[in-house]
Amino acid sequence: MRKPLTAAVTFFLFALLAAPLSAAQTIPRLLTVDDINSIHEVEDPRLSPDSEWVAHTVRTADVARDKRVTHVWMTSWDGQRTVQLTQSEGSEHSPRWSADNRYLAFLSARGGEDEDQPEQLWLLDRTGGEAQSITAFKGDVLDYAWSPDGKRIALIVMDEDPDQTAKADKSDKDKTAPPIVIDRYYFKEDETGYLGKLRRHLYLLDVATRKTELLTPGNFDELLPVWSPDGSQIAFVSKRGADPDRSSENGLYVIQALTGNEPRLLTNFDGDAGDSGWMTAPSWSPDGREIVLSAARDGKLIYYSKMQLLIVAADSGNARVVTADLDRNILSPRWSGDGKWIYAFIEDDRNQHLIKLNPTNGKPERLLAGRRETSAFDLGPKNRMVVLDSTTERPNEVYALEARQVRQLSHHNDEWLAAVRLARVDEISFASKDGTQINGFLVTPPGYSAGNRYPTLLQIHGGPVSQYANAFMTSWQILAAQGYVVVAANPRGSSGRGEAFATAIWGEWGGKDTDDVLAAVDYAVSEGLADAQHLGVGGWSYGGILTDVVIAKDTRFKAATSGASIGNALAGYGTDMYIREYELELGTPWNNPDAYLRNAYPLLHADRITTPTLFLCGDRDFNVPLLNSEQMYQALRSLGVDTQLIIYPGEYHGLSKPSYLRDRMQRYVDWYGKYLK
Repeated sequence: MRKPLTAAVTFFLFALLAAPLSAAQTIPRLLTVDDINSIHEVEDPRLSPDSEWVAHTVRTADVARDKRVTHVWMTSWDGQRTVQLTQSEGSEHSPRWSADNRYLAFLSARGGEDEDQPEQLWLLDRTGGEAQSITAFKGDVLDYAWSPDGKRIALIVMDEDPDQTAKADKSDKDKTAPPIVIDRYYFKEDETGYLGKLRRHLYLLDVATRKTELLTPGNFDELLPVWSPDGSQIAFVSKRGADPDRSSENGLYVIQALTGNEPRLLTNFDGDAGDSGWMTAPSWSPDGREIVLSAARDGKLIYYSKMQLLIVAADSGNARVVTADLDRNILSPRWSGDGKWIYAFIEDDRNQHLIKLNPTNGKPERLLAGRRETSAFDLGPKNRMVVLDSTTERPNEVYALEARQVRQLSHHNDEWLAAVRLARVDEISFASKDGTQINGFLVTPPGYSAGNRYPTLLQIHGGPVSQYANAFMTSWQILAAQGYVVVAANPRGSSGRGEAFATAIWGEWGGKDTDDVLAAVDYAVSEGLADAQHLGVGGWSYGGILTDVVIAKDTRFKAATSGASIGNALAGYGTDMYIREYELELGTPWNNPDAYLRNAYPLLHADRITTPTLFLCGDRDFNVPLLNSEQMYQALRSLGVDTQLIIYPGEYHGLSKPSYLRDRMQRYVDWYGKYLK
């Protein structure tokens, strides 16, 4: 039964109606290109050992200094208190609590004049005082893990770079740099640069004495350390074959946490680890008998392979797959405190959900379903759990997960969200040319009027094995605020629909997936939303690659933007960081030239392109190097098609400077506006 209004509520409503409100308070504004730098990027939630606080990081744009800065924050479990813990001019990341709840550690290069100085491990004493650096390596501390008793820390440290050391030596500032000597099969990597003999090693740090000891010497790379529950052993991932560069097979190793011990191989598994984003740290069962991790079903399928759960016996190394019958990627597994469940993510058709699995039969239960992308979680005592969660209406924030419901803890984007007017994002499904069902999204501009057709932009994601998810997309919102309908598909080659769906474009980029993304445009036209005479297309990385194919096969688009793309696979071989992938998927150019020519379609058929195209790339991009964009730009310039090439100095595959992020967004708006409005 509806209750009558109380006197207090009646007075409040009267005051609300009577009070003069400014237009800014009553009418949220439309987004502009400046909003590309407005989002607070929340990441890495970590519950304290008493489960009363959640540490996390927040990345913001410092427009004045033209850099993005990350700091460590913490929020109380009840959500009533939020505290910024670090405020240096540099950045801090990867917060981790000590077992006794006294210290919060983090990684940072703060405290020096040289922005390129190595990152070290810092400790913040919660009883008071400034954070202190407790390591002094000549190379970066890349990762770390506290021991269960909080007395030691396992570290992954990069070898000292002699070139960087010489650069830091002020007395040698005018000295000619030595030649770069390359003798590795896999010899370059985006952001890292050319790879020499530097390796990543496992060290042990005594917290009280600050003494460090090398555990794993040798010509290998160690990753993802995790302590056994009793603190006697450390598990880690490493490649230790005759030539690790030529293989995607990693090994799961354990080593006694004492110097002089040799690591013991438990099992080998397929799939790249570490920075690939697919592999996360292994997790010990509470009794120390088993270790769970994600692994590729078939390493020869590289990133097209589904990721499945592997449980490994810590004594014998016997391994069993528990999700063989589940045709979805299972990521970031972690044992529950009682050992009865494994928590993990399932990547499933436009969503990423938190699940728990029975370790015996692999049967999953979704703990948080619906339209969302949950991208991180942490477990604590008292049966408490926190998640990092995003939807199409809200960027990532930290939430408490209770009884399969979320309670918001962090509020870093609330003020901004209250001031802006967002576009509506709907899920769509449609048939491709051969009848295959394709799923995606449709974004209608604020103020959309049914029955009217709008200029429409087809957006294509990178990867190719990734997906557009029910997460907040700032660029979509900015484009929609400009009056565009935005249509986005997850074509074949995307993740989230199973291994066969992903491998459907194996060896032929721009084949079936071109049909799929064009079907998304056909859908928007048939539904009366898109103006067929005012269509644009664009994407970054593989999104740019597929954009190049699309405009070479279909002339209906009046404008295109192609970021960090390649139109000629032959130009990619040996010039980017994907040598293993090229040879597994396409073979070698001298043995399989037809495969490379087939995947050089945009350049070899550039004479079919009539779409004015804007090319963009960072000049230090080793992922999809600038030379590929230069080739396509030169082809269109030679053909007399309107084109520009935008080069961002000092930037890698992903742009980082706020001024460049804004510049790129403005150029998108201007380029599309020039031809579609």
